[in-house]
Amino acid sequence: MFKGFKISRVILSIIALVLFFIFIYFFNINHPVIFTSDNGKANVKYEKANVLEVKNENLKKSVSLKNIYFGSQNVTVKILTGEHKGDIKIVPNYLTDIHNVFIKKNMTIIIEIDTVNKNTYSATVYNYYRAPIQYFFLIIFFIALCIIGGKQGLKSILGLAFTFICIIFLFIPMLYNGYSPIVSCLLIITLTTCITLILLCGFTFKTLSAILGTLLGVFIAAIIAIIFGNLAHLTGLNIENAELLSLISSKTGMQVQGLLLASILIASLGAVLDLSVSITSSIQEIYTSNSKLSFNELFKSGMNIGKDMMGTMTNTLILAFTGSSLNILIVIYSYNVSFTQIMNMDMVSVEIIQGITGSLAVVLTVPISALISAKLIPLLSKDFN
Repeated sequence: MFKGFKISRVILSIIALVLFFIFIYFFNINHPVIFTSDNGKANVKYEKANVLEVKNENLKKSVSLKNIYFGSQNVTVKILTGEHKGDIKIVPNYLTDIHNVFIKKNMTIIIEIDTVNKNTYSATVYNYYRAPIQYFFLIIFFIALCIIGGKQGLKSILGLAFTFICIIFLFIPMLYNGYSPIVSCLLIITLTTCITLILLCGFTFKTLSAILGTLLGVFIAAIIAIIFGNLAHLTGLNIENAELLSLISSKTGMQVQGLLLASILIASLGAVLDLSVSITSSIQEIYTSNSKLSFNELFKSGMNIGKDMMGTMTNTLILAFTGSSLNILIVIYSYNVSFTQIMNMDMVSVEIIQGITGSLAVVLTVPISALISAKLIPLLSKDFN
């Protein structure tokens, strides 16, 4: 009977997954993301090219920066992809403070091609061809995860892939097409949390406890962030690239004002998920070792474990948000901006609400996860695996 239940569960999971991907496919077909130029056609493309020859013109080495050059180059390239594949083209390359791609012979680079018609086009150097290096590091990461984590490592990769698919093919299209950023974010958080934890832990009371602890912690933090954001007059118009997003929203109906909170919740989900799983797993292990422990004893144990992790988790979130704004913080320090101005800047206010909301979600997850785990796990000493 148990074996039949397990087989049925696997079959139902596969059917649900297939239906989900079918939905994702038709959702993206019905709501395509299309960028157009003034003539209604996308005429700028980015293609690979092989460097055949490089002529340095007015190229000077930087005095203060190591291995950095300024000036210009004329680069002869052979286009490797796209409709102009096989063409030999002389491409200008300007090396400045903002765009600094130093080209050498036999390199593979990315060029920007602006096509007027099939026979008339211009090309410039866009960037280095970095994709192989990125793929290589991804492979190393996946191999290390599988070797060290074994079966759980493979499940982690599947969970990561599912999360990536949900964000790229569900969350972003929903935002682009005018769905509420907050509702969309909470939907993605719920979906990815459930699937990730079920993949890692199976259908257990521990999994249910971790899911409830994570979602309640994030949802309560979201409510507090909305209240704080309204009081501080923080909207999506305060975020980076707000003007560009507003321009996009004028043609697509995208709701810019909720993007700030959505980005905060997505960024803090990983830490909250980690904390919730750690607490529920610990309580399950404690209960397995001594099933005579009362609810109060299990709850106290969960709180003690959570308190130890809470400090490091909140510190991690604050440092992560600070690190993402390090450049602008250095600029602020260099110009000796007054404390009053700093505390009332849009950028600083946004960083504060990001750090506090993420940390608050972590703090709230501790008692919530401990309470739910201490209540649910003793209900059944054996899980469904």
